Amino acid sequence: MRLGTPLSDSAVRVMLLGGGELGKEVAIELQRLGCEVIVVDRYSNAPAMQVAHRSHVIPMTDPHLLNGVILAEAPHIIVPEIEAIATEVLADIEVAGLARVIPTARATQLTMNREGIRRLAAEELGLPTSPYAFAGSAAELAEAAHRIGLPVFVKPVMSSSGKGQSMIDALEDSGNAWAYAQSGGRVETARVIVEGRIDFDFEITLLTVRSMKNGVVVTDFCAPIGHRQVQGDYVESWQPQAMSPAALASAQDIGLKVTEALGGLGVFGVELFVKGDQVWFSEVSPRPHDTGLVTLATQTLSEFALHARAILGLPVDVSQREIGASAVIYGGVDAVGIAYDGVAEALSVPTADVRLFGKPEAFERRRMGVALARGASVDQARERAQEAAARVRPVPA
Repeated sequence: MRLGTPLSDSAVRVMLLGGGELGKEVAIELQRLGCEVIVVDRYSNAPAMQVAHRSHVIPMTDPHLLNGVILAEAPHIIVPEIEAIATEVLADIEVAGLARVIPTARATQLTMNREGIRRLAAEELGLPTSPYAFAGSAAELAEAAHRIGLPVFVKPVMSSSGKGQSMIDALEDSGNAWAYAQSGGRVETARVIVEGRIDFDFEITLLTVRSMKNGVVVTDFCAPIGHRQVQGDYVESWQPQAMSPAALASAQDIGLKVTEALGGLGVFGVELFVKGDQVWFSEVSPRPHDTGLVTLATQTLSEFALHARAILGLPVDVSQREIGASAVIYGGVDAVGIAYDGVAEALSVPTADVRLFGKPEAFERRRMGVALARGASVDQARERAQEAAARVRPVPA
């Protein structure tokens, strides 16, 4: 693709559907390559909107409004960044040849619904996964939990960042788990996935990059990223995660198979469970992953730069420069337009860096920023990132 000049007839126009912190980093990388960036989200002043050329606020689950803004802006490339999108519109746009959807409209439809991607991985590709079932009511959830065996994890088929996820170890908790899933899902009256527990040693995100090289699609893998979650939401990550050569080979094989099945170009965040040499597929995101924020400190090209390059058909470099870690900075308060104390203190931690996302409204457990740090070891990097994050204090303005 020939790159041009923003706001001119030669511009390559890229539309991000979703303007959160990950989209913000992608928008910055696209602008560094001379792209014209348009951001669409359901609320105003989203982080990526603050660095875009233009933005629109619409409910992206409304097919009429979504189609209208796409036709009005006429982007060359559409990059979905969240789950709550009328994906049938993207399929129609792709079929009509009006824009290229990243990675593809089909991949977007499959991965934004846990049912679609789990059936592809387990039933079509034969990848190892946890035992699972889908439920459309509290009664079906209870029946599935009984059949799989307690404890089980319950997740909305359409949600992100741990929203609506819970674990139950008694069948009488099924009703509460169903109600909680409905409150945290991206759409109303959503189905849920009921998953059995796997005895694993750790979880990883394997960033899998599909890009062009000499006219053909090639697949590269970043070093595995370890992470810790609380209630399904990432709170810290580190790179690399130590694992056996056999487990790494299995992880890369799973990453290759699932991303080849999805097709297209860009970064995929493949989530996996690991125990010894055994690896299970969990989920995949067809875009940069929140745990991959650590790559801002560790890699030659962050996952965001990799995504921008790959979708534009440019060469990529997945090499890791240093050992590093990330730690989340939470809002701590419910307030609009908060301020931050302690940033100077955070940046005084050796090798530390801070990203404040610029979200217009804070909640107690909303991710408002991230601290990054490098170290001679993973343990040292994690300690530094956690210390830097703890020094940043969000306060009402």
